[in-house]
Amino acid sequence: MLGFLFRTLTAAPSEGAPLFDRLTAEARRPDWYLAGGVPDTLDGRFAVLSTLTAIALIRLERGGPVGKAATVTLTERFIEVMESEHRELGLGDPTLGKTVRKLVGKLARRTGIWREVLANERPWDEAVRESLFRDHPAPAAVEADEAALRRFWTRLKEVAVGDLAKGVLP
Repeated sequence: MLGFLFRTLTAAPSEGAPLFDRLTAEARRPDWYLAGGVPDTLDGRFAVLSTLTAIALIRLERGGPVGKAATVTLTERFIEVMESEHRELGLGDPTLGKTVRKLVGKLARRTGIWREVLANERPWDEAVRESLFRDHPAPAAVEADEAALRRFWTRLKEVAVGDLAKGVLP
């Protein structure tokens, strides 16, 4: 209804769909939940997806104007999907906005955590524990997830930002 007021402030979320779809596929890999020990629950799956999205956002941020524009479309797609998924879970309008804001806040917190890690200001294992787990995970799970996230970051760095924005992920 008020879209005409904000038309020039936001991008089309559908532009972020190819990359978000690739991140979702990555988050669905069984390794996160088997070797990585992340609980295979809604919260655990959200933790993996939002962690991967946060790391992708950081890669895009470092990619100049093209990357910065892609962070907007990816974030908007994240919001759009979270809203849609929670509607399907039965949340109605009175609580939906608050829930989606909370989820976006969790994405922002994870993005901050991984910015520190990728700037060598924070240890990887500490960030893995905080980003993926609520309780105290087994050391082997943290090691597996740390190795997987390091590989994921390496893969992101190997892709040109323009290609990454289009959903290309080796």
